[in-house]
Amino acid sequence: MSVPAVLEDLRAQERAAGRPPGSVQLVAVTKGHDLAEIEAKVLPYGPLPLAENRGQELRDKAAARPDLEWHFIGPLQRNKIKYLKPVRLVHAIEEVWQAEAIAQAAQGWGQAPDLLLQVHNGEVQKHGIEGADLPRVLAAVRATGLTVRGLMVMAPQDAPDAQVLQVFTDTARRAHDLGLSELSMGMSGDYPLAVQAGATLVRVGRSLFQ
Repeated sequence: MSVPAVLEDLRAQERAAGRPPGSVQLVAVTKGHDLAEIEAKVLPYGPLPLAENRGQELRDKAAARPDLEWHFIGPLQRNKIKYLKPVRLVHAIEEVWQAEAIAQAAQGWGQAPDLLLQVHNGEVQKHGIEGADLPRVLAAVRATGLTVRGLMVMAPQDAPDAQVLQVFTDTARRAHDLGLSELSMGMSGDYPLAVQAGATLVRVGRSLFQ
């Protein structure tokens, strides 16, 4: 596939779900791809947000293209905080200390990224906040002064579509109950289900570079 093919399919999925055109934004996962490949295969098709999960790779790409919108995805260790200065949105806050560390660093940056809280998807080995803990964590993260835009969740690995859809639907319900509007759900293999459930951001990488 390619960016145009994914965008065309995304619009078709919106129509199938009865959603307005453009209500779901494609986030291009560019980790492991150099700027030349990104500029050739992604950027010609619109000002898409670009998502990275490796600190030094993010630093170098963002320094070369500060005009682009950069997102950070994946687990956030303490040693990666310093690389988040150019980031507009962090997708995977799962502990309060992460927000506290970002807020502290941002005092020297003059700007701060917005945040999404990562919801646990039920898999024992996966990261995320348990549903019952979301109100407490949301309040504590907001107390840092940072903006929480919504929730993020990963689909359970190798799960049947019905289970994936249930995880996405439950996350959308939790976001609604918390008054949050942004939902980062769905990747290359399952974004149609995420669109059906209400995703506003889908994170696609593999399909964009094939």
